[in-house]
Amino acid sequence: MRQLDLVVVVVYLVAIAVIGLRLAGRQRTTKDYFVGEGHMPWWTVSFSVVATETSVLTVISVPGGAYSGQGFGNVELALGYVIGRVVVATVLIPLYKRGGFVSAYQYLGSRFGGKLQGLASVTFVVTRLLAEGVRLFASAIPIKLLLDEFGVHAGYRLIIVVLTLITVVYTYLGGIKAVIWTDAIQMGLYLGGAILAVAVLSAHVGGDGFARALHAGQFRLFDTDFTPAHILTSPFALPTAIVGGALFAMASHGSDQLIVQRILATRSLRDGQKAMIASGVFVTVQFAAFSLVGALLWSYNRGRSFTDLGLSSSDNLYPNFILHGLPVVVSGLLVAGILGAAMGSLSSALNSMSNSTVADIVHNLFRATPSEEFLLRLARVMTLVWAALMAVFACAFSAGTGNVYLTGLTIAGYTYGALLGAFLLGRTVRRANQTDAVVAFLVTIGVMTYIVRSVKIDVTTAGATVPTAIAAQWLVPIGVAVTLAAGGLMSLLHRAPEASAAPDGAPGGHPDRLATAAGQD
Repeated sequence: MRQLDLVVVVVYLVAIAVIGLRLAGRQRTTKDYFVGEGHMPWWTVSFSVVATETSVLTVISVPGGAYSGQGFGNVELALGYVIGRVVVATVLIPLYKRGGFVSAYQYLGSRFGGKLQGLASVTFVVTRLLAEGVRLFASAIPIKLLLDEFGVHAGYRLIIVVLTLITVVYTYLGGIKAVIWTDAIQMGLYLGGAILAVAVLSAHVGGDGFARALHAGQFRLFDTDFTPAHILTSPFALPTAIVGGALFAMASHGSDQLIVQRILATRSLRDGQKAMIASGVFVTVQFAAFSLVGALLWSYNRGRSFTDLGLSSSDNLYPNFILHGLPVVVSGLLVAGILGAAMGSLSSALNSMSNSTVADIVHNLFRATPSEEFLLRLARVMTLVWAALMAVFACAFSAGTGNVYLTGLTIAGYTYGALLGAFLLGRTVRRANQTDAVVAFLVTIGVMTYIVRSVKIDVTTAGATVPTAIAAQWLVPIGVAVTLAAGGLMSLLHRAPEASAAPDGAPGGHPDRLATAAGQD
């Protein structure tokens, strides 16, 4: 009977590719391929934003984290994310929409010049390769568990390659329209799966199970330990979650092309702002649903450790329940939902990386604007190139990587501060020119690499002092501070620009009049 689960998964994979291609239609320009000519409904874009940032990291790691004692800490973190998105919707989205950009980094090009635009784009694609490599590897975990049920012991690498090949089909042909529509469908599937899991678990544990979980602190929302060391190292300490989470969201949703590209596909500035803010609300609901799954699993398993359950890590908890705690076909649908989360984040990353490569790097290499036919072919070729590299990076990870959700946040910490800092430098330091911005950007990357890899805070746990890394959320404000400080100091070493050079644009113009990216009218 378990073979029915495999049939469900296979049917889903075929269906989502076909649906994506049919809804996408045919692309004739790069603007259509990358931002859907700016005609996508705001609610589908909002769902796509959620699906893009969710991936398998949330689906399998948040229940495991809630089971381990984090409680509803991710919901607390989401409250900070909502604040950050409101700021992005108010401050940054108007810049992008008024400028008619297809890439967030075109603002940096119009404000400072092509060198910083290209540097930011290269930084983005390298960060995406690493972060999406973690996500893609994480997606192989539940698939391997399913195959093991049939005695098919496929390795992680084989699973990664097959999943990448399936995803690239509709991404290559359908562009951003296919990505956004399939994201919306996939979000409905995996969130519906979480709600179904909650219903099944609630029936199993009953009111007594809820009471046990509540008494054990599994529903704890706020972490009110305000000791300095805890605040600096715990992702779920209240100041870290709210303040650090808000700044992290400003970077991830305001300066990361992966998310900004979806907002640029909306019909108007107002629609873009609604999509951004609504995505924060949906993410909060989503975190609550998956945290509730983890809390109920704690009651379902009577609080036993992962070792006692025969699991190698917390990331195996939810997939294991799907395969062994749910009826046949239902478990297949939930595994398909996990696949949907994986494919949603992967397809989004491939399209945005191709977008940034063409609009921010390749386009600046030509003195004359290339033809639309050439740029569209190049966009599709780069989709294939990044897909191959993504699979290679994913294969470099192993089952010993640790909690994949926190690993993904830490990777972003290397560069998010420099990216957001560059945007804020352009907005706040009128004297800063391209040299100032480039130097500040590179200095920040160097400083953050040292901090992420070497700086530890001594934390006392169970009577022992343990060196602990700084929480990922604090890496963004540290990086922003370094960028603004370095850029501001550099700007004092030269004369202020002429008054005719608008502070928000390159010398001689405003970014609204300098939108020269591939595919613009």
